[in-house]
Amino acid sequence: MKGTVGELGEFGLIRELTSRLTTTPAVRLGPGDDAAVVAAPDRRVVASTDILLEGRHFRRDWSTAYDVGRKAAAQNLADIAAMGAVPTALLLGLVVPADLPVTWAAELMDGLRDECQVAGAAVVGGDTVGGDTITVAITALGDLRNHEPVTRAGARPGDVVAVTGWLGWSAAGFAVLSRGFRSPRAFVEAHRRPEPPYHAGPAAAGLGATAMTDVSDGLVADLGHIAEASKVRIDLRSGLIDIPSQMSDIGQAVGVDPLQWVLTGGEDHAIVATFPSDVKLPARWKVIGEVLNPSALPQVTVDGAPWTSKGGWDHFGSIEDA
Repeated sequence: MKGTVGELGEFGLIRELTSRLTTTPAVRLGPGDDAAVVAAPDRRVVASTDILLEGRHFRRDWSTAYDVGRKAAAQNLADIAAMGAVPTALLLGLVVPADLPVTWAAELMDGLRDECQVAGAAVVGGDTVGGDTITVAITALGDLRNHEPVTRAGARPGDVVAVTGWLGWSAAGFAVLSRGFRSPRAFVEAHRRPEPPYHAGPAAAGLGATAMTDVSDGLVADLGHIAEASKVRIDLRSGLIDIPSQMSDIGQAVGVDPLQWVLTGGEDHAIVATFPSDVKLPARWKVIGEVLNPSALPQVTVDGAPWTSKGGWDHFGSIEDA
């Protein structure tokens, strides 16, 4: 593939991108018509959408097009899993400048395709348009498979709070990249290409999770959504949260308490859920707190006290990386 998107043209670009895709049994009609057809045996469709904007959500000098594709798919498919649903399909809206190399767009599609395969889904269609800034808009779909969705509103006093997946790795990787470094590689890669535990969402629903979300904006912030929707207080126990030694080393090097990354760093897309205290959780789940009756304290506390350090992601603000 040589040349630019402008030289290839809209329909040539669409042909190139769709030729790279695979399918799944849920896809009854894929790209190529006015719309795709995706099976919905449950008769309900779980849907989520998100946007990545170059310069705000990714940088081409930090991440390859393939990385951006994997990340764009992961953060949307994780939302589906966090409802207790199984991801089935993904739609792409792509804005690109005419002078963008075709190889960049093709590698983006490869990343989307491969992340979908990890989750058991497929890219089924989308749209492309010319513009000044690369924008990747994703819509993800999922199937509840005859289960009720697990929302943010079901947590009850006496429940435990448990998490599966990584916490703080992406934020630590962001801190490393912001200072011009590329290692420790595991943390940099966690920022470039998150690995949500997709299967844990439906599994948690089967275990009786009362509320659930993925950690996209930061653990305290996302549990705050559960606490607010459920009208409860959630108290996290810092001693129960694992902090890898390498993350501590990074924190010492850049002058940041790594607990801040764990509690307020987003984009790892771990799954956090509340469960009745008598549920026997598999080893992949780590209990990190409890659900309490509401009080005058903030809705999420750490070791019984408010967490006062800034951090977390606000799309109309900025992420605290130091």
